[in-house]
Formats: sequence, C-alpha cells, structure tokens
Amino acid sequence: MRHPYLAICTLLTVAGPTTAQERPPIFDVHLHAQRAADQGPPPLALCTPQAEWPGWDPVTPYGSVWMDLVKNPPCDDPLWSPETDEEVRDGTLEVMERLNVFGVLSGEDQDLQAEWMGAAPGRFVPGAVIGGPAGWLPPDSLRGLIADGHVQVIGEVVSQYRGVAPGDPEMTPYWQLAEEFDVPVGIHVGTGPPGVMYLEEPISGYRARLHSALTLEPVLVEYPSVRVYIMHAGWPMVDDLLALLWAHPQVYVDVGIISYWLPDFESYLKRIVDAGFGKRVMFGSDQMLWPEAIARAVQRIEGMDFLTPEQKRDIFYHNAARFFRFTQAEIDRHHGR
Repeated sequence: MRHPYLAICTLLTVAGPTTAQERPPIFDVHLHAQRAADQGPPPLALCTPQAEWPGWDPVTPYGSVWMDLVKNPPCDDPLWSPETDEEVRDGTLEVMERLNVFGVLSGEDQDLQAEWMGAAPGRFVPGAVIGGPAGWLPPDSLRGLIADGHVQVIGEVVSQYRGVAPGDPEMTPYWQLAEEFDVPVGIHVGTGPPGVMYLEEPISGYRARLHSALTLEPVLVEYPSVRVYIMHAGWPMVDDLLALLWAHPQVYVDVGIISYWLPDFESYLKRIVDAGFGKRVMFGSDQMLWPEAIARAVQRIEGMDFLTPEQKRDIFYHNAARFFRFTQAEIDRHHGR
C-alpha cells in the first residue's frame, strides 16, 4: 500500500508558482475537522476521479460493497486517508500552507475544531455542522456560539442526509438565526456517497429528490436577505440549479467533492459557467480525511481550458471575498500584504 503522505511529494505540481509566498490565495469554503476513523477504519481510499460506480445485489449488505470500494480502489493513483487524527490535521494544514489556502472549517466535535483552529491561527473561519450524525445542534446553543464569535458560518448543513428539505419546519430556527445575525449558510444540496441511504442511521434518510436546488426556493422567498451557498452545486440536477440561480441572485455554489471525485465535473461546471454564473461559483474541497484532495481539486480546475485566468481566480478567491464580505484588511492578510 502506498503511504498516504508519499503522494504529497509525488503529486503533480499545480500550475503556477510553487510556494505559498508566490501563489495568490485560495479560499476554500468547505472544510471539515474530522478524526481518522470517523468514516470507518483507516486507511480509506478515494479515486480522483472515480470512473465507475458499483452495482449492488441486495443479497449482501450494502455496507460490504461500500467498504470494498474504499479498501480496494479501482484506480492506479488513489488517495489514502491517514491513520491518525494528527496526520489528518497536519496533512491538511501542510497542503493549505503550501498552496496558500484559507477557508471555512466545520466539525461536529467542537473541541477538535478548536484544536485545528489553534494549530493554525488566522487560517480558518469557524463554521457549524447542522443535522450531522451527532444530532441537531440546538438552536439556543448555536445562538450562543454565533453571539460569542465562535461560529461565523452556519454550515455545513447536512439535513439532506436525514431526509429533511431546506424548507421543513425543523430547519426554521436555523434560517431565523441566519437572518437575525446576518450569518451566511452553506447547505449540502447534491451528491453524497452512492447508495448512502442503504448504510445506517441517521444517513439512511438521504433521498435523491433532495439533490434539487429548487428545494431551497421556499426558504429564499421567506428569508431573502440570507446569503446561501449550495455545497456540491446541486449535482447532478444542473437545470434545477440554473433555474434557481437565475431567479435568486443572492445564491452562490461551491464545487465541493464533485471537483475531484466525479468524472463529469468539467462538463457540469462548464454548464454553470456557460450559463453566465461564473461569478457565483466558489472553490470548496469538502476535505474530510484526504488532505491531498485539496491539491487535486485545485489541479483539476487549473487545467480547465474553458476557464479564463480571470474566471479561475474568481472561483478560487474573488467570488468568496464578495460573498463573505471580506474586509480590505482580510484581503491584504490573505495576500501577505
């Protein structure tokens, strides 16, 4: 088995400057503080991209199909997740420092999230997971965290895994807090692991119909001042996404895990950009357990010939700066000025 961190050394160099001081900044709107065993016994593999998805004969538990995919990857150069919590954290920070990446960090384990932020002061903006495996973060607790400055982004909201649509009453208190405090919201609308509903609670509530970005429309109408970004860009329902972006200009998207995991990312992103919404696409890696995934996502976007250099910079930084309303001092700090 290839050691996961040897891949850092052998990874193809991202186009452009090679040191953090020389590279323009990237803002990753979608990062997670997770423990090495949060998704199963490490190491776990990820193909970037995954060329084909397995079928399933229900005579066997679906969990065995999924574990076979992440333990016996069908590709020549998979990413392997680290085997310790420290390696997950330190590997992520190494890639972020090398590529001059800043970002939004969320985690259900608030102590772990605080540990990550303490290890890299100024690198992260704190987010909050809503609706994850540990349960719903109580609205009163979230209110206190926002008021104290410990949460500056409500996200990742993973209600889709519970079968809860954005406009369901269960989500109302969170939208109200976002409106009251003018806090942006990043919500999962789109892909999860294939067949995820056949795994275990609470993610067995996942439903394909909730891939549609149009499920957000009742919320946007009721709370028009709330800034919302759609994680994973509502893949694969691009027509629904484009309709929502057209009707609701306050909505942005991040590219999330589709940027390195899915084989059709180029064509999906091209549809969004060709429709005129390149100014509302933000870079997000959805980095969980595979630190080098950030670098591979950057590489993939850098290699897209249909994007101009200006459009790439918009995706990597400028659109996030506008959406999150970075101050000039924040922009200067990110640029090392």
